[in-house]
Amino acid sequence: MNMARQCLDHPGTQVAIIDMRTEGRVDVTYAELSDMVDGLARALMAEVRAGDRVGVLLSQSPWCAAAHLAIWKIGAISVPLFKLFKRDALRSRVEDSGAKLILTDDEGTALVGDLARCWIAESAGMSGDQVDFADADVATPAVLIYTSGTTGTPKGALHGHGVLDGHIPGVTLSHDNFGQPEDCLWTPADWAWIGGLFDVLMPGLSMGVPVVAARMPKFTIDECQRIIGQASVKNVFFPPTALRMLKAHDARIDGLRSVASGGEPLGAEMLAWGRDALGVTINEFYGQTECNMVVSSCAARYRTKLGCMGRAVPGFDVAIIDQRGNVTDGEGDIAVRRGAPSMMLQYWQRPDATAEKFRGDWMLTGDRGQQDGDDIRFVGRDDDVITSAGYRIGPAEIEDCLLTHPDVATAGVVGKPDPLRTEIVKAYVVPKPGVQPDATLLQEWVKDRLATYSYPREITFLDALPMTVTGKVIRKELKARAAAEIGETR
Repeated sequence: MNMARQCLDHPGTQVAIIDMRTEGRVDVTYAELSDMVDGLARALMAEVRAGDRVGVLLSQSPWCAAAHLAIWKIGAISVPLFKLFKRDALRSRVEDSGAKLILTDDEGTALVGDLARCWIAESAGMSGDQVDFADADVATPAVLIYTSGTTGTPKGALHGHGVLDGHIPGVTLSHDNFGQPEDCLWTPADWAWIGGLFDVLMPGLSMGVPVVAARMPKFTIDECQRIIGQASVKNVFFPPTALRMLKAHDARIDGLRSVASGGEPLGAEMLAWGRDALGVTINEFYGQTECNMVVSSCAARYRTKLGCMGRAVPGFDVAIIDQRGNVTDGEGDIAVRRGAPSMMLQYWQRPDATAEKFRGDWMLTGDRGQQDGDDIRFVGRDDDVITSAGYRIGPAEIEDCLLTHPDVATAGVVGKPDPLRTEIVKAYVVPKPGVQPDATLLQEWVKDRLATYSYPREITFLDALPMTVTGKVIRKELKARAAAEIGETR
């Protein structure tokens, strides 16, 4: 198998991508997309070999899709990169992956600078004959997606060509039997994330459902409604923050057949609003970069208990296990049995971290849950990853960035509950002796080096941080302090 073949094996006249990046609409057929892919693949073959890593720094666009497909077609490994990443965040991923070059555009070239060689994807293609698909199987490495963690730099989750097939059942369920004749799929989430790339773009292409490409630097209600209306979108993956913004503005959207959402539980009030304002029951799904789309609700097939996120997706053995790795009826760790179809092959060049991710035959998600009949109830995260506006943000990377500022002695970063974003990034900073740092300057320091969504929206200066005897920040105490601050301001 080869994921590129899966995504391109459709009649040439059929619409693959609806480009809505301008005020109009441009339909890209499978024949046109295949030509783009072959042009890029032919150019890459001059310098890239099977197993080499190639970065893709492109927002939602036909060329973003073509770049990944071209890389997979020749047997190389694509590395999705996000336009909101700044220099330090890009450097850590480019250096860790050993990417030979990056397919991007003029904007991306400016962001990368001298970190790596850049090719402008739209002008790199060459005319000529069709390129053959490289031989691959489910375990042949294809894509390296970086995920946030609580310690150290972000880890790369390496997936094989089987990862797309692993997503199809969950996408089918979360969109109420996805693949109906009039279906058309869109998400405001960037395709640099597994949620955009493998919950939307690639499943849509592989199943012959048109996928909408529409860059939204900032989510707005008007632009959302324009895209859905002009492109005749029937199926949407809305991150929870987008749903909250729609609800806050009392927005209504007609004509949708399905809405899926994942990242954190929505609650009864949001689900009731969705049925009224969107005309559908919002289906929740659950997964993570290391193993995605493992649990889903599906209003068209079964009724999910209130407070639960759905059932294990066919093909996945999802269970609640105890500290010994035994399945338990009580609260425990949400885990997925080893060998699941969308499970990563390994963490890139981190065998110890890969081993720590498993408990016996089970891959740990890092979340706590409870089995409720056929359904799984989400209890909470077992780690310190911050969920903000749909992004999963590792506090360690932000702490490391703050520590590079000359005025900062030490720092601790946690998530602070927020009604719109779920959490905001909150930093507690201990200044160096005799220094009075400026919070705004520290925020800009992080913005300029990591990602614009991961800077601390609040900074509090302290004389000391709570520490363990081994010198680690006790984030649990900082999280309790952040939660208490909410009560103080009410």
